[in-house]
Amino acid sequence: MADFSHEGSVDSAVGAATQSASTQALSSVEPAQIESGLFSGESVLNILKLILAGAPLPDVLTIIARLVEAEGKGIFCTIWLLDEDGRYVRCATAPSLPGFAASWDRTPVGPTGACCGTAVYRKEPVYVTDILSDPLWDGYRHLVLPYGIRAVWAQPLLSNQGKALGTFSILYREARGPSSAELQMIENASHIVGIAIERHMKEKELRRSEAFLAEAQRLSLTGSFSWRIDTDEITFSEQLYRIFELDPDAPVTFQKIGSRVHLEDISLLSEKMDLARKNINDHGYGIRLRMPDGRVKYLRTKSYGIRHKDGRLEHIGAIQDVTEHRLAEEALSKLRAELTHMARVTTLGALTASIAHEVNQPLSGIVTNANTCLRMLAADPPNVEGARETARRTIRDGNRASDVISRLRALFSKKETTVESLDLNDAIREVIALSLSELQRNRVILRTEFANDLPFVAGDRVQIQQVVLNLLRNASDAMST
Repeated sequence: MADFSHEGSVDSAVGAATQSASTQALSSVEPAQIESGLFSGESVLNILKLILAGAPLPDVLTIIARLVEAEGKGIFCTIWLLDEDGRYVRCATAPSLPGFAASWDRTPVGPTGACCGTAVYRKEPVYVTDILSDPLWDGYRHLVLPYGIRAVWAQPLLSNQGKALGTFSILYREARGPSSAELQMIENASHIVGIAIERHMKEKELRRSEAFLAEAQRLSLTGSFSWRIDTDEITFSEQLYRIFELDPDAPVTFQKIGSRVHLEDISLLSEKMDLARKNINDHGYGIRLRMPDGRVKYLRTKSYGIRHKDGRLEHIGAIQDVTEHRLAEEALSKLRAELTHMARVTTLGALTASIAHEVNQPLSGIVTNANTCLRMLAADPPNVEGARETARRTIRDGNRASDVISRLRALFSKKETTVESLDLNDAIREVIALSLSELQRNRVILRTEFANDLPFVAGDRVQIQQVVLNLLRNASDAMST
């Protein structure tokens, strides 16, 4: 515990609180020990230091209240804070009135809310010189008479934007109004209390925003970072530490980042870092991490550079872990390929008769040509020239059959997409050849018009043929009735 019995004890108390923000140390300060007032330069400075240091608001308010009480003679100070819903003010501190805050927990905000609730309602001071006769106290006298209170002066606490924050009040045990000096004291004290409350509210809102941001980053698997170009100082958010699976208690270095980046992406990262050092804002790219256990993570990075007033360049960015999305895309692509293959197999079943006819024609020609060749060779004398020509026709029909089988294998095979230079007319003629028998069986007359000198295109032959085949079948089915 700090000793406040010596001269200048108030400033010592404030200084101790600034260092430790200890509620116990502050509550030990008794009014009798306080010999200096609120408005000495050192006291005000120490109060502001205490506020900026982020000391607990009740501690700060208690110190201010005791300093105000030391400023006057026979006065009691209370400070009230407005609830978030704006319906009540609650007593935050009454250091020289033991049990007061507990016995009078809250006052409604309104035109009959004693002094504190009414001051907030009106947003102007309310000075009651004698509570025994003032109607504002008709429902509240029993709460203060046990303490011998007769006069209450309340000043609303307002933010810089004019929003009510609470009430600062002074209580007397005699019926009286405030002097001009006391009015100035109330004004000054209210200003300092308003600073403390508004600072506390902003810090609370900041912590709330930081908590929301941290939760949003966790849910979206997105982390943020900053990189100071001049010092190479890197700051990671909590979520980014999780993504890179680094120790959050250790500083981030390029060496640690490099140990996680996939070897094949090191050159890409180096290239983007060189652009960042030149403040070229083109930093949206994908990169992979390889974790120590061999797992691969896919990341998406977006950043931009800002130039500070002193000329320093800093890059701010976000990195999202898109591994699950990437793996889902790959699975979906594989599923599409499976479905496409099943569609081709289904089409194969529907075209069985047409395909059998297409293959049977060259096979029949081969058999016929072979028999003809044998008869010519068995003649006396053998017809060698005729047999030679028949053999050529046999070879031709054999190649025809082979071509049909090759086209079928290509059209209905299960393979990855292959982009090649192809002649659309030739690709479509092959599909028509496979479908012609079925079209004829369905009494469909097919008329073709092929463009001459059509340039080659880049595409997957099988997929294009599958599209044409589906179009032919759909058109045929539509005309079946």
